[in-house]
Amino acid sequence: MRIFRRKKSTEVISGDIANREVEGLSQGQIVRRRFLRHRGAIISLIVLGTTMLFVFSALDLTLGFIKYPGWWKYSIIDQPDIRTDGCPPGLGGCPTLSINPFGAFGLGDHPFGQDDIGRDYFALVMRGAQRSILVMFIIGIVGGAIGTTVGAISGFYRGWVDSVLMRFTDFIITIPSIIIGSVIGYHFGNLGVPFLALYLGLFAWTGLSRLVRGEFLSLREREFVDAAKVAGASNRRIIFKHILPNAVGVIIVSVTLIMSGAILLETALSYLGFGVVAPDVSLGLLISQYQDSFTTRPWLFWYPGIFIILIALSVNFIGDGLRDAFDPRQRRRISRKEKAAERKVAADRQV
Repeated sequence: MRIFRRKKSTEVISGDIANREVEGLSQGQIVRRRFLRHRGAIISLIVLGTTMLFVFSALDLTLGFIKYPGWWKYSIIDQPDIRTDGCPPGLGGCPTLSINPFGAFGLGDHPFGQDDIGRDYFALVMRGAQRSILVMFIIGIVGGAIGTTVGAISGFYRGWVDSVLMRFTDFIITIPSIIIGSVIGYHFGNLGVPFLALYLGLFAWTGLSRLVRGEFLSLREREFVDAAKVAGASNRRIIFKHILPNAVGVIIVSVTLIMSGAILLETALSYLGFGVVAPDVSLGLLISQYQDSFTTRPWLFWYPGIFIILIALSVNFIGDGLRDAFDPRQRRRISRKEKAAERKVAADRQV
């Protein structure tokens, strides 16, 4: 009984401290404070932002009629002579990247090496990361929009509307995503990366729609919704002004999961030959093209894989931080001094 009482007292004290900390703050301020305390999410956000800035600034970037010059000297079409400096006998195009903890850091002429025809592999990886990140964001936006719309309509109106939409969702779920992606890539892969990502996003919304539906089924029974109906608010106003803002946490977290899965799906499709096609480049396509070089020139396999893992893990950790921030039951991380104080107060109460 003593252990139970002490634990209960500690939980009450922790709840009091947490309540006092967020007293007077808006929901947005509470979410922001919780997210900023999630070290993994903050580090991942910095890593992802730095990676994107590094990747998109390296090569020449064209947006409409405006061209932004990159800081790297080679493009994906340049074919300089294959260098043999520092390579084992019989090999060429070795990486010139120098990371020496006791010496100087240097990129060299070809930090990631060169491919079979002499193209700079650093430029190829940067281009591949650009396309993979673009696919990730397009699929996340399209899938998030469709999933939110389907789930909101299904959960709010219920009845036959809910039945029809959920049975259609179940049908999409039964088809493996890799098969859907392969069919889309085979028919639309030659239209370019944006169109490929757009078509893939049309089938990436099923999990989100179920979560949004559950949130709307729960929120539509709350008192503030009943009050809005009594006040004469239309269904459209109730959905957009009252229910949707309270479901935004679930939506944002689910979209990050869609995005992390999207880059892995694009990698798998490109590896199988149904994703991004040459002469364009993606990280999955680079791994597919140079998989035979894993034993002789493994750097052609390592660098695209490192960027895939880095991007996917960063998005996952950011989603984890957002989930903890939006979860109203999330407990605050307490310092050692506060824990010691709680134990002392709990012991005094026990006595």
